[in-house]
Amino acid sequence: MQTRLTTQLEPTGAPTRCQLVVVEGPDLGRAVTLDGSRSIGTSSSNDLVLTDERVSGRHCVIAPEGARFSLRDDGSTNGTWLEGVRVTEAVLEPGVTLKIGRSFIRIQPQMRALELAPSNARRFGELVAESLAMREVFAVLELAAQSDVTVLVTGETGTGKELVARALHEQSARRKKPFVAVDCGALPESLLESELFGHVKGAFTGAVSDRKGAFQRADGGTLFLDELGVVSPGVQARLLRVLETRQVKPVGADQEKPVDVRVVAATPVDLSTRVASGAFRSDLFYRLSVLSLELPPLRARREDIGPIVEELLIRRGFDIAPRVTGANLERLMVHAWPGNVRELRNVIDRALALSPGVREFEKLRLGFEAIAPTGGLGVRVDVPYKESKDAVLEQFEARYLGEVHRQHDGNVSAGARFAGVDRKHWRELLRKHGLIEGSE
Repeated sequence: MQTRLTTQLEPTGAPTRCQLVVVEGPDLGRAVTLDGSRSIGTSSSNDLVLTDERVSGRHCVIAPEGARFSLRDDGSTNGTWLEGVRVTEAVLEPGVTLKIGRSFIRIQPQMRALELAPSNARRFGELVAESLAMREVFAVLELAAQSDVTVLVTGETGTGKELVARALHEQSARRKKPFVAVDCGALPESLLESELFGHVKGAFTGAVSDRKGAFQRADGGTLFLDELGVVSPGVQARLLRVLETRQVKPVGADQEKPVDVRVVAATPVDLSTRVASGAFRSDLFYRLSVLSLELPPLRARREDIGPIVEELLIRRGFDIAPRVTGANLERLMVHAWPGNVRELRNVIDRALALSPGVREFEKLRLGFEAIAPTGGLGVRVDVPYKESKDAVLEQFEARYLGEVHRQHDGNVSAGARFAGVDRKHWRELLRKHGLIEGSE
């Protein structure tokens, strides 16, 4: 897994070397250098050939035009979409994402090489790792902690995005000031506005007194905005204004109040695709992603499982680092980990609860059956029928929940509707398998 680190590039008048890259859709990862006119479509005569059945044979053409790029739709059936608007011709900046059919295509700038060597450290805050992928992440975080640059952290649910934000805060000059975290996906729009910006007495029914919002509570420190990709356009507009002016206006107030806050945002989805579909403001996206960092999933860095387990056990009262080896480690190493590090933490906590008094990792009762990343469900014949059946059902449940949760970008309500399960029960199942945190 290669660490993705980008910084936003501003057009300078000189052409920027770019690629056309499919960032979502049936042809994910397919790319072509944008050093001349490039046609896109399903016909084999195109420069970027797609298999998306909603894309026309010759869909559109993109060509360099100075420091920017010209777009021409070639009379496609389903249209070419830019920030939620169907366009026939447009001038595009490097970094923009288009939607054609079910595919999202980014004009990907060739970023300046940072030439950062992997960190020698095996720890950054509460994050521990041995893998090259995570030590590359640590190298970036070590530099980012020395500044107030806004950071956008992406990665699957459970990869540790909040731990990154907390570690950045603790390693920065703001460490003595507050760290405030807001789960934007867990609150309806009306409550989210109050939570972020505060309100004055009488602003709405139930506002019996003034209340400071997260921006004011984090003044001088760091504000972590989780699940930012799901916020409404109205909240997006207010967020943009706060980030641009460094002033916040509580709901119902007449005056703005100055705030000094470093923002770290997180999302499990690629926000550029939401920009292309019109669901997320492009100006807010570029304001947030001054530095973008993608956390690799646990299955892509299995050498980190041992150190993480050791760290979890130490935090839970083991006086001396236990030796993490043997059959238990092998079971952890082959598991698919749809819930990533959060799921691993839940497995260890459950093992400790099932093994009172045990002080050796090899003797812990893990209480789960490993699910291979691509294999089928394993049926055990060395145990009674009910125990084998329960183990298979547990595997199915974990795999189904993990896949549906990812397919719906971590949106609990959407996943519950798709699965035909009551939302409250769906949340309980997600918590059980470590796919979401243990509280609303």
